[in-house]
Amino acid sequence: MTACPGQEKLVPEWLKLPHAERGNRIGLFGGSFNPAHSGHLLVAETALKRLDLDQVWWLVTPGNPLKNHAELAPLEMRVHMTSALANHPKMRVCAHEVILGSPYTAKTIQLLKRKRPALNFVWIMGADNLAGFHNWQDWRSIVQTVPIAIIDRPGSSLATLGAPLAKAYERQRVAEEDAPLLAYLKSPAWTFLHTALDNTSSTGLRQKKIP
Repeated sequence: MTACPGQEKLVPEWLKLPHAERGNRIGLFGGSFNPAHSGHLLVAETALKRLDLDQVWWLVTPGNPLKNHAELAPLEMRVHMTSALANHPKMRVCAHEVILGSPYTAKTIQLLKRKRPALNFVWIMGADNLAGFHNWQDWRSIVQTVPIAIIDRPGSSLATLGAPLAKAYERQRVAEEDAPLLAYLKSPAWTFLHTALDNTSSTGLRQKKIP
């Protein structure tokens, strides 16, 4: 049965992909953001400035396959809380992964590049995620598909050099001073950006709420 005009189910704005102009440099910052906090914001702000990005898209995931979902707040709540934090004219928050239908970053990036081929994407992540990055499904495919910017996080600076990504793609590391070019480089390409540190963590914030 075909819906009558005006009766189509409306898709919430937070499920839609943000608008961007052809050729824009877009940082993809994925996470459960349970909850989003000042450490996340510092990562996004650092990437925006140091990579000379046009926008940063916070991709709030329905659920991380590698994490326990028992303490996971509802998706819409996390989206709205993240939007309140990422209150910046060049930052956008969405949960488009629901529409894409894949919980895995590798597939999400492939689908985004297919839907928006005229954009220059960079994957952004905090250095605290780097140690376990090789456990992500098809992690090498991610490295081969999109340039990656790793932003320093407390206690993670030295561990970066020993991470499987850093070892396997040592020759593809881009110097910090060349980071503004990252979005235009062919994958594999990655950089590590040192910055001021913020010790806030989602786990710590959740634990504080426990009586």
